[in-house]
Amino acid sequence: MIRVESWEELEAAEKAGIDMVSVPPEIMTTAHFREVAPSIFAVPGVPFFELGTADDFIRWAFQMKKADADAVYCSASYEVVRRLADESIPVIGHVGLIPSKCTWTGGFRAVGKTAESAIEIWNAVKKYEEAGAFGAEIEVVPPEIAAEISRRTPLFMVSMGSGTGCDSQYLFACDVLGHNRGHVPRHAKIYRNFAAEYDRLQMERIAAFKEFKSDIDSGVFPEKQHLVPIDRGEFVAFLKRLPN
Repeated sequence: MIRVESWEELEAAEKAGIDMVSVPPEIMTTAHFREVAPSIFAVPGVPFFELGTADDFIRWAFQMKKADADAVYCSASYEVVRRLADESIPVIGHVGLIPSKCTWTGGFRAVGKTAESAIEIWNAVKKYEEAGAFGAEIEVVPPEIAAEISRRTPLFMVSMGSGTGCDSQYLFACDVLGHNRGHVPRHAKIYRNFAAEYDRLQMERIAAFKEFKSDIDSGVFPEKQHLVPIDRGEFVAFLKRLPN
């Protein structure tokens, strides 16, 4: 599973044989989404607080299903998950480190490193089961804990930095491709250095713009091939119709 943020990343995921993507709603709701990604299991997701009330979230989920989403990501309350499930909308929840709720778990840090914390994750998984979710992302949890939880739940467990004992491995495209210039999460593996490539392209942009300006200053641009021709007779006729 990969979080994609652009059409290029979505197309690359499809062609690379990626099974699932988390996708921004604005891409999901574009008419040609399935032309680009006909086989991918698509899970649009946004932080619940960006959508407003529970009713707003339900309305959004219906829009996503209408756009041919396979499921929706939901880190809102279990009651919202239950309402979605009652409407037959497949839901992937979130346990462990939940960025939108990390104040309650000590900030951006691993969760489940104590027995008490690990049991809280287990209890959250059980609540998702009861609410009718079909899966849950489990983020930055010790792999032993994630594996034991995954073994004991029918939920489809998506590991984000939680080891191989779950049903799916999840990374963001920006980490896989090396977009980041600052902090890189410990759980991320960088496969390409797009940041360096973007730097190279920016230098090429600057050089091209400088050459363009230089050609204008020296009169080299535009040349004849860049201009629209006009018949001499038509030009003369035009001049005659102008006032003196």
